[in-house]
Amino acid sequence: MSKVNPIAEGKEAITVPFEQANKQRRINSFIKGILFLLPSILLFGIFLFYPLFKTIYLSAFLTDAKGATTVFVGWENYQYMFTDPIFLKSIKNTFLFVLYTVPATVLISLFLAIISNEKLKGIGFFRTIFTSTMGVSVAAASVFWLYLFHPSIGFLNQLLKVFGADSIGWLTDPKWALTAIAITTIWMNIGFTFLILLGGLQSIDSSLYESADIEGSSYFYKLRRITVPMLSPTLFFVITVSIINAFQTFGQIDILTQGGPANETILIVYSIYREAFTNYQFGTASAQAVVLFVFILIMTAIQFKLGERRVHYQ
Repeated sequence: MSKVNPIAEGKEAITVPFEQANKQRRINSFIKGILFLLPSILLFGIFLFYPLFKTIYLSAFLTDAKGATTVFVGWENYQYMFTDPIFLKSIKNTFLFVLYTVPATVLISLFLAIISNEKLKGIGFFRTIFTSTMGVSVAAASVFWLYLFHPSIGFLNQLLKVFGADSIGWLTDPKWALTAIAITTIWMNIGFTFLILLGGLQSIDSSLYESADIEGSSYFYKLRRITVPMLSPTLFFVITVSIINAFQTFGQIDILTQGGPANETILIVYSIYREAFTNYQFGTASAQAVVLFVFILIMTAIQFKLGERRVHYQ
């Protein structure tokens, strides 16, 4: 006869209820987590995921003036889009616009933030001035720059006349229009970028600078070896957000140039707007929106792949 070990049998009897209770606790924790996340899931579903899938769905159809689907065309909207010279022009303009605005905004804001981080008398006033553009709406800023760019009474052309230079058609000359929009955008974005970078500078441990001072390090050595490496997470965030915002620029284009002259300032977002709400081609506009989403996704992935390697976390 085989003998049963009562101790092992008792351990097995205890283990089974324990595993069941542990599994039940995990299920309860999961349900509680879902309940806590439910408001966010609903908001994301209504305002993010549903529009995204609806846009992808519409991109495969022709639509009527009300936006209702009529004929399934599959990939034809995408094929037409990449043979449309205006849309191809908008892609080129968008990447040029990103190149014009993002580096200039970050460099100017970084320079202002470094100056404002110094302990100088009255520096609080200048910090307020540098962040003041955050309180100006896109419409108000665009109207303000519309007067500055005016060909006859604009301040910029008046300034050029003082130095004996010819007036420039900032918003009417195809050579200058995109540059004028870029200048406006840089001015508008400096406030937010400056504030984020200033916060990053003030979070750097002051003991690092004190140690460098004891060693007799110069100001520019500290800037290169301490400030920039310690600020790299903030710079990474600012650059990523600036690129995404540049791809989504719309307001100043609509107010200042409406994509002109000769489509020199038409960006992808404005092309989507014009295709949908001027031409009432919601299928083609949805296809363009999907392409814009892919562009932003690729640029963000490249930024994380290449840029995050140089980020130094404390």
